[in-house]
Amino acid sequence: MQTTGRSLRFLVEKWLGTGPERHARVTAFGHCRRRAWRYVRVETTHPSGVREMLFFRHEDGSWCVFPPDIRRPAMRVA
Repeated sequence: MQTTGRSLRFLVEKWLGTGPERHARVTAFGHCRRRAWRYVRVETTHPSGVREMLFFRHEDGSWCVFPPDIRRPAMRVA
């Protein structure tokens, strides 16, 4: 799956269906110290109720709805 070049605005519009008639707002943001994740929680109102979703920032600068992979120790041949 290609994740490069996805902005946070693009993903919010895609997953939460926001646009000119429906606005979204950031309700929480921060980072996880143990795993160096950055995240944003976005909320929007919808006729069926409130929708909110977490978005995670990856090392390449793109935003995704899934957290980055955990870095594991690796051995390489020199």
